[in-house]
Amino acid sequence: MSLSDKVWSPYVAGALIGLLQIPAFMLMDTGLGASSSFVKFAGHAALIFDPTVADGSYFSKYITSSKYVWQTALVIGIALGAFLSMRLSNARRDRISPVWKEAMGVSSPIARYVLAFLGGFILLFGARLAGGCTSGHGLTGLAQLAVSSSIVVPAIFAGGIATALVFTRRF
Repeated sequence: MSLSDKVWSPYVAGALIGLLQIPAFMLMDTGLGASSSFVKFAGHAALIFDPTVADGSYFSKYITSSKYVWQTALVIGIALGAFLSMRLSNARRDRISPVWKEAMGVSSPIARYVLAFLGGFILLFGARLAGGCTSGHGLTGLAQLAVSSSIVVPAIFAGGIATALVFTRRF
């Protein structure tokens, strides 16, 4: 497997991500997760306008703890890694996939970006409402054999399949 391969082995990539849990727990006393970093960012952005935000029970732990700096760095690294992988492998895609065009009936890139942003926002809102995101439950929770994660992860898959069936009009 080379860094410039268009497709990486899911077994190797999965094993590497799984092994990343070890230094995450040893060095930061937390596992992999992403949604908390957005709360940290939002909390710091809110501090610009209202310094009393740090006193609130929800934002205070995210603003003061270094644990969430690690998760913010992880999210930035994921985005940079995805971009670097795309550049190294020359794996460019169409701006609008044919499946999306057929399902949504819209071929405008702006509409695609707006809907992707709204979908991401809804997913992030739900993740914070539930107290964890898909990566937190799927990677960290399952690695710790958490009962909640063993319930949530199959539900996430079922919800994703149901949504895909509805949007592709196969249901």
